[in-house]
Amino acid sequence: MISFTPLKTLQNTEFRNLLAGRFFIVLAFRMLATLLGWWVYQLTKDPFSIGLIGLSEVIPAVSCALYAGHVIDMNEKKKLLLICNYAYVFLIGLLLIPAFLNVRMHFNGHQITYFIYTVIFFTGIARAFIGPIVPSMIPKIVQKESLPHAITLNQATFLISSVCGHACGGFLIGFFGVKWTLLVIIGLIILASLFFWQLTKQYSEYKKESVNVIESMREGISYIFKTREILGALCLDMFAVLFGGAVAMIPVFATDILKVGAEGFGLLNAASDIGSMCIITILSIVPLRKNQGKILLAVVAGFGLCIIGFGLSKLYWLSFLFLVASGMLDGISVVIRGTIVQLKTPDHIRGRVLSVNSIFIMSSNEMGQFESGLMAKLLGVVKSVVFGGSMTILIALLVGSTNSKLRKMQY
Repeated sequence: MISFTPLKTLQNTEFRNLLAGRFFIVLAFRMLATLLGWWVYQLTKDPFSIGLIGLSEVIPAVSCALYAGHVIDMNEKKKLLLICNYAYVFLIGLLLIPAFLNVRMHFNGHQITYFIYTVIFFTGIARAFIGPIVPSMIPKIVQKESLPHAITLNQATFLISSVCGHACGGFLIGFFGVKWTLLVIIGLIILASLFFWQLTKQYSEYKKESVNVIESMREGISYIFKTREILGALCLDMFAVLFGGAVAMIPVFATDILKVGAEGFGLLNAASDIGSMCIITILSIVPLRKNQGKILLAVVAGFGLCIIGFGLSKLYWLSFLFLVASGMLDGISVVIRGTIVQLKTPDHIRGRVLSVNSIFIMSSNEMGQFESGLMAKLLGVVKSVVFGGSMTILIALLVGSTNSKLRKMQY
């Protein structure tokens, strides 16, 4: 049955401003990720150096995530969102120093790389806060019956901006170079802040003096471990993406295996997001009606198969198709997991639960990037990707056999 509820949800001006701001800031973040992977690999020619980008960000992000959830639940959300937004502007602006002044100051490749890792470390702190803020604001902006559709539209916005960010990042690097691409990224983050300024303030339901920080953080963790559907979905995502993070090695495949240059790299880097965008657009019109738990397990296993196919492919178009297919399957997983987390979480604890959720996401994405770089160094790039895809299939089978509540989950 075709549903037009998403169109009604978009009539909400507040929700549109939130999505517009998120579109531009995610666009900038994806361009930055594309740029950093390419830049660092060109400086070092070492796949492991790409993995260290993820490690540099995930350590502070995960370390601060639980406290960030407490801060989000106890404070006004719009103010926090803007603070994080402008923190990114400042930190990314620091990367302009080696980009523009390298000729005069004669930095070598390793010095620039260490500087990049340091800047990314501090962006990880900002990410711990900004990641959970936007989804935690959605339930206060839309009506409860519109929440599943709002979540789908939020994910569609994220993926569309991801596609554009990966592709535009590659093209801008190819045509204009690193330094001008960095300026575009900063401009996009400032543009995002203009939409965030239009949002209504969302105040905390708590009185700060009555809340113990440790007990507050413990409450969020405890809720997730008591809710088997959320725990199973998050574990499935974390370990599957941790081992199936082939995207981190795309700069190596584009440069040394497929030999397609910066432009081909940008499109290849966007392939999985293209697949996700297509499937989420379909799901926003024809949503999943039943058996979402079983579908989640099946698509994660299929994702692993696509990663294996990508690792073994030596043809550019075939590699591209495998990544598109993996993105379609991952898009289904993202919608189901996001809906489960939002529907199963009460408003008063949403920031803390979403912060724990962000730990799982960051652990899978950034630690997956590090794992991919490490395994590529130990096994070789192709073998590491095939190994990761195989482990993803194994994780799906393991979670499916041990978590009956997730397997039977429907909404």
